[in-house]
Amino acid sequence: MLVKTFGSAVHGVDAQTITIEVNVGGGSGYFIVGLPDNAVKESQTRVDAAIINNEYSATRKKVVVNMAPADIRKEGSAYDLPIAIGLLAATDQVNPEELDKYIIMGELSLDGGLMPIRGALPIAIQARKEGYKGIILPKQNAREAGIVDKLEVYGIETLKQAVDFLNGEGDVERTTVNTREEFFDRINLFDIDFSDVKGQENIKRSLEIAAAGGHNVILIGPPGAGKTMLAKRLPTILPPLNLFEALESTKIHSVAGQLGINSSLISVRPFRSPHHTVSDVALVGGGSFPQPGEISLAHNGVLFLDELPEFKRAVLEVLRQPLEERRITISRAKFSVEYPASFMLVASMNPCPCGYYNHPDKECVCGPGIVQRYLNKISGPLLDRIDIHVEVVPVAFTELTNTRTSETSDKIRERVIQARLIQEKRFEGQEGIYNNAQMSSRQVREICVITTAGQNLLKTAMERLSLSARAYDRILKVSRTIADLAATEDIKIEHLAEAIQYRSLDRENWAG
Repeated sequence: MLVKTFGSAVHGVDAQTITIEVNVGGGSGYFIVGLPDNAVKESQTRVDAAIINNEYSATRKKVVVNMAPADIRKEGSAYDLPIAIGLLAATDQVNPEELDKYIIMGELSLDGGLMPIRGALPIAIQARKEGYKGIILPKQNAREAGIVDKLEVYGIETLKQAVDFLNGEGDVERTTVNTREEFFDRINLFDIDFSDVKGQENIKRSLEIAAAGGHNVILIGPPGAGKTMLAKRLPTILPPLNLFEALESTKIHSVAGQLGINSSLISVRPFRSPHHTVSDVALVGGGSFPQPGEISLAHNGVLFLDELPEFKRAVLEVLRQPLEERRITISRAKFSVEYPASFMLVASMNPCPCGYYNHPDKECVCGPGIVQRYLNKISGPLLDRIDIHVEVVPVAFTELTNTRTSETSDKIRERVIQARLIQEKRFEGQEGIYNNAQMSSRQVREICVITTAGQNLLKTAMERLSLSARAYDRILKVSRTIADLAATEDIKIEHLAEAIQYRSLDRENWAG
């Protein structure tokens, strides 16, 4: 007897429906065809044990499982459940009438219990798109799939529960998630706040500007100055995710298996902080069977690289294209996948190997030329993509013991949101441009118009501070953001003056 069940394969951040044909007939043997990987081939052992341990009859006839389309590689153990259901239906133990209405996915343990799968959200989205009535999957993934409306989601715990449900005998509760209510209830939940930070008002200001314009930023300072503490608080002042952005980020984390058990929609912007020993594949994504990397997991959020010069140069260089194009394409011989990678890069570094170059109290012990060699670990093209360079100095004792309450993240965020609304209106109708940091050189010339006095100031600054030519566009972009924060249409002298001081590493005499 031939029976068809339906599963799904995830490629990139999208899913494709897979038809699983199970034929039980004369002869002997067990065959799985349709380009399965080893985990799929091993399903025979898990499926047979689960069927027997749940007191169903295991067939001794010839079994052929075909997974179509046959030219797409099938990966992972999530096909255990649809194969098991197909076998039971082909041997008259499951009613086959309901099978064409559901996408079925799940990994079986030997006792018939179900283990969670990856990519439940894109699978559910594709199921709704293709008009399926519902989806049957492990209970741990039910809330994740429940984000998708107009689709019946049933979270089950065992093979027996799935069989009873399809036979109309069991009562499985449908999982429903009020996406909007849950999302807006948790949108402002943060454990940290900028009010926790004592002093460092100039650094807070620079991060506010970075958040308002979507600018990449690098913090340079000695150990213990608060670079990491400040960077971790950046997501608290970024504009809240909208539902579309939240869905995008959740899909990526779902495919990567990074969502927690019983999780639903991601409600706050991601903050990823990989260790400096990370490989280039782990950072940008890839592998034999491509998976999203750290830059894609940081999509719509912040990628924080602590101790930037300690990262391998080859690893840092692969960031250059994603920073410009805001996506990453991973190509293999027979296919390619594309992951979104629109993130804010925040980096921190010591000014030298010992950490105390330019320290107000401690003396640097690095030899001649050591500081420059340390900074040269970061290439010019990468620095060219970082708009704001800020020197962080240690906090004075009087600031640490000051009982005055600092400005909260909520107040800073209000100003950031207002600046982003101005930019949203400015770039309306321009695809792929949402903030000042994404402007092209042509747009900078059109939008960031400065007066003659401003041009003279910028010329003087570039000559006296020995600023490099690449600093010119960056200063104009940042000054445009500062003007947006001030809600002024024109870029004024004071806006330019503030932007100029955020180019520390472009000074040719910096670090001697």
